Amino acid sequence: MTERAPEPDPEVVELAHHCLDLARAGSAGQLGDLLDAGLPPDLTNSRGDTLLILAAYHAHPETVRLLLAHGADPDRVNDNGQTALGAAVFRRDEQSVRALLEAGADASLGRQSARVTAEFFDLPEMAALLPPASP
Repeated sequence: MTERAPEPDPEVVELAHHCLDLARAGSAGQLGDLLDAGLPPDLTNSRGDTLLILAAYHAHPETVRLLLAHGADPDRVNDNGQTALGAAVFRRDEQSVRALLEAGADASLGRQSARVTAEFFDLPEMAALLPPASP
């Protein structure tokens, strides 16, 4: 007989949603306080979007840098094969792209990688920021 996982505490679920909303909104101050208090920097929603992916997608470079400084993984891939770097490229957010690359983000990672995104959406200015592809 398989045991069922306990139902999550509704207050914890609400807090997680609030944290994800802070990343979307670029609320670096509030998010920083929560990270300092122990919030996992790789908190993920049901689609695999991390706080970092959400901050990058919504073009919040200060929040991207904050999350990276707290140990967020720049190479996490969501359920759609997207990364924070790919999201930053899509949004043409040069500051976030640079911060993610400095943190070691892989431009070729994911089905919809940063490279694929720059090529598909004809973003030569973003492609120029990415390191050359490995052979």
